[in-house]
Amino acid sequence: MILLWLAIAVLLIPAGWLLLLPLRRARRVHADQQAFEDNDSLGAENVRVYRRRLASLERGHARGELDDTALAEGRVELERSLLEDAESLKRSPLKAASSGRVLVPVLLVAMVAGSLYWYQREGASGDLALAQAIAATPIHDAASFEARIARLRAEAEAQPDNAKVWMALFPLYRDAGRLDEAMQSLEALIALEGRVPALIAQLAQLKFFAAQRTLTDEVQTLVDEVLAADPRQPTVLGLLGIEAFDQARYPEAIDYWRKAIAGFENPDAAKALREGIKAARQRMASAGDVDASVALANSVAPDQGAAADQDSKEGAARLTLKVSLDPTLEAQLAALPVSAEAATLFIVARDGEGKLPPLAVVRTTADKLPLTLTLSDDNAMAPMARLSMAERVTLVARISASGQPTAQPGDLEGKLENVIVTRSADADDEKGADASQAPLALRIDHRITQ
Repeated sequence: MILLWLAIAVLLIPAGWLLLLPLRRARRVHADQQAFEDNDSLGAENVRVYRRRLASLERGHARGELDDTALAEGRVELERSLLEDAESLKRSPLKAASSGRVLVPVLLVAMVAGSLYWYQREGASGDLALAQAIAATPIHDAASFEARIARLRAEAEAQPDNAKVWMALFPLYRDAGRLDEAMQSLEALIALEGRVPALIAQLAQLKFFAAQRTLTDEVQTLVDEVLAADPRQPTVLGLLGIEAFDQARYPEAIDYWRKAIAGFENPDAAKALREGIKAARQRMASAGDVDASVALANSVAPDQGAAADQDSKEGAARLTLKVSLDPTLEAQLAALPVSAEAATLFIVARDGEGKLPPLAVVRTTADKLPLTLTLSDDNAMAPMARLSMAERVTLVARISASGQPTAQPGDLEGKLENVIVTRSADADDEKGADASQAPLALRIDHRITQ
């Protein structure tokens, strides 16, 4: 911002100099005008012309060419003309050279104030502040990710009417698993931009995940609104595919995801959907619906089939965990301000280098402990941050009384670091298959103090 104001000042300096220029030249112009008026001989020249014409009239009268009446009328006309010429030569007295000096500084101040006011209303100082906030908080680990969120939150409070701030903020909340704050930011953006189908689709997606991948009445209303405006909106189609997959309606899920792939410009998102299609086919085949699986496989477009084959070679990433609570912490769980049924249990997978948002998130309640679950790309919060994108991850299980995804003092937590991500392709190796089948023990074993 300092450079911006310096640039504005540099532009205002020559403008102010041009306004002050007449003030600097006023005394010299006054002197020149006074000298011109003092030496003006036009009045004397008019008198000489009058006298020549009068003498001409008198000579004509003397020769008998004009009678007394004509002479008198000619003299009156000449006198009237002389008086009119003399009247037109009258000038108001020159004002002093210092007259009107106050007006110039007033105009200068008005120009500066008007320029700054116009820029505040029509300029892009808010966008510049947003760009500087993003540049000042590069993301390279979890701490810097939270620092950017805090910086952009401050910008949102400073300029709540700037849609670009909310556009930059809500994906950060979403990727951090802070769904309530992500929805609030997205709703603020929608209030500024209007009910754009793409934004409503994002809101429906957030509410869908916040409801534990359930198509609630509220989510269904948003989905219907989006599809009425844009029947091929990819985010909503992807959401409907997830819901159909969770309900074992695999042909329907595949159909939704194939339509969504056609609308996604993000190759990572398209790849994630192809992996989902592949998983749906595998579920159908294992359930005995071979004919339907083969029919759907044969109906895939060539480019989608090639991508699916490539994904199959790479293998789907998944981690099976057994999450438990250390017996020594049972008393502390009971001492939380909420019951175990109300205490939120987060299971999160983060990349080992800390450069990406959470790769997989499961949200449940502490009364479910101990539990066994599998993390995969299906648990991703965003297509650009998925479990299959990492070789090694850090697994965190945390019981939160506040329900906030960010760690708070008093939360109970356990970690597993440097965990190798297993893939289905590893099944070709017998040892790899055995390792992938054995659940990883993730024990909640300490209390966060600060």
